[in-house]
Amino acid sequence: MKVSYKNPLLEKTLITLNVLAAALVAASFVMLLGFHEPVLPKQILYVAQFVLLFVFIAEKLIRLFNASSKTEYLQNNLLEIPLLLALFTMVLGAGHWFGKNDPSTVRHTAVGIYLVLQVIVKISRSTINLAATGKNPTKTLIASFLVLIISGAGLLMLPRASTGGNMGVVDSLFTATSATCVTGLIVKDTGEDFSLMGQIIILSLIQLGGLGIVVFGAVFALLLGQALSVQESVALQDLLSARTISRIGHMIAFIFVGTLVIETIGTVSLFEMWDDVPGKVSNVHQQWFCSIFHSISAFCNAGFSLFKTSFLDYNRRWNIYVVICPLIILGGLGFGVLYDIANIITDRVKRIFKKLFIKHYRFSMEAPKKMRLQTKIVLSASAILIVLGTLGILLFERHAGGDNPVKNPNILDALFQSVTARTAGFNTMDIASLSPSSKFVLILLMFIGGSPGSAAGGIKTVTFVVILMTVIASLRKRAEVEIFKRSLRIAVVGRAITVTLLFVLVLFTATMALSITENGSGFSMSDIMFEAGSALGTVGLTTGITPALTTAGKLIIIAAMLIGRLGPLTLLAALTFNLKPARYNYAKEALIVG
Repeated sequence: MKVSYKNPLLEKTLITLNVLAAALVAASFVMLLGFHEPVLPKQILYVAQFVLLFVFIAEKLIRLFNASSKTEYLQNNLLEIPLLLALFTMVLGAGHWFGKNDPSTVRHTAVGIYLVLQVIVKISRSTINLAATGKNPTKTLIASFLVLIISGAGLLMLPRASTGGNMGVVDSLFTATSATCVTGLIVKDTGEDFSLMGQIIILSLIQLGGLGIVVFGAVFALLLGQALSVQESVALQDLLSARTISRIGHMIAFIFVGTLVIETIGTVSLFEMWDDVPGKVSNVHQQWFCSIFHSISAFCNAGFSLFKTSFLDYNRRWNIYVVICPLIILGGLGFGVLYDIANIITDRVKRIFKKLFIKHYRFSMEAPKKMRLQTKIVLSASAILIVLGTLGILLFERHAGGDNPVKNPNILDALFQSVTARTAGFNTMDIASLSPSSKFVLILLMFIGGSPGSAAGGIKTVTFVVILMTVIASLRKRAEVEIFKRSLRIAVVGRAITVTLLFVLVLFTATMALSITENGSGFSMSDIMFEAGSALGTVGLTTGITPALTTAGKLIIIAAMLIGRLGPLTLLAALTFNLKPARYNYAKEALIVG
């Protein structure tokens, strides 16, 4: 819901004031928490935060009186009153009703939480408003990722974010890009080189990058009772590939609840796993943090691990295959597919209950909900690729010959690598020790990637199937491309071919550039191509060369990760957004190909 104001000039002034106040809030927390000793005395920073608190409260009161409809304004800010009541209760009650030993800490914590929530709300609304402007939405998407990466890199450079002092600019930028683009390639050990603060920053970037900044903004805005305008709903409809605007609220709610439920189940299921390897996790708090970190990393297909060897030391634990694998697969399917499956299951359950308890429903002509073509393709392609990848790794490793250290691999290890190669980047096998044939299989899986609408990279499973069915249609001399007894539009086929060719072009360009920058490093061409494919597919698997890359090589990988997360077609669309389609066609002429 878009609130109109009586005085537009006053509203513009308040927006500018908000931006400045939000920046000052962020700066105060950086100076307070980002250094081993606060840059300014704590009391000065606390006073500054109290002043900013009054600025935010005053801004809301002014907006209330400036609103054309006070009812609309209050409806659009439903949770502001309970939040303010909770804040005043904490501030005024500290030392009287609770926190008698340290009332000042309670007050500062309450004010800090409120300020952080206010900044998050303002950023959330800003991302949605930018997406709804209609002015080249792809540029807005790219800009949001760049802002998040740069902000994350700045936070990772703070002294308290790392264990060995200040992190370098390139290494911080590399880590922030890898986390935001949910890739998993690392130049610094996540578990050893970053402090708890640094690990939380990385985890936040993973969650934000995995969900999508605009979607996260919409989720947070709706949680705080702020309704979306029609223009904002249309922008989110395009982003989420929803069928109708009326389903946007349901879709966003499903994303939030689904993410929360899946990641919580993953966290609880992983908790006891860390007891198995002594010395890895020392106490129950670390156990919970490890569980939360790896559950989010797996579901967002990030591949970040707190252990130097990923899951090599846990490759015999059931949790890896029963918990991590399903988390990766669910995250790689995409919320559109999960939403469709959930709707179908809900419809089937409702029909069963209606048939049991409502007699006249048995004679109803209501047809059951059918699975979308997109869902059928995604599920079929994902299952086939997992099976073929598993068989390929088993076959090539068992017949590799020589001094192959991974000879006769466990079928579960091969299954795990087949699952993780398309999306996540965890490993239970030493990737550097795999045979060249197995590495090539992994490159193909990384190139194909996950499914549209997910956090995974690659050309996507649907694109791969469309290309494959186009070839089959040509061989069968069919005039149209057919999948599951449905014909595809020529525009869809053209888009699939464009995406594939652009990915091939970027992959070979990145490989060629790395072969030049790493010329004196002694890396084999297969290792370099593997690294480029992993970065472009936002997978995170590596043969071990990532930390040894030159500065130029790291910058090439950063660019590849960003292109892989956004998609080459997105970048091309940003450059050609203002081009108008031609309104004429040339005469057709036959051409011999092949």
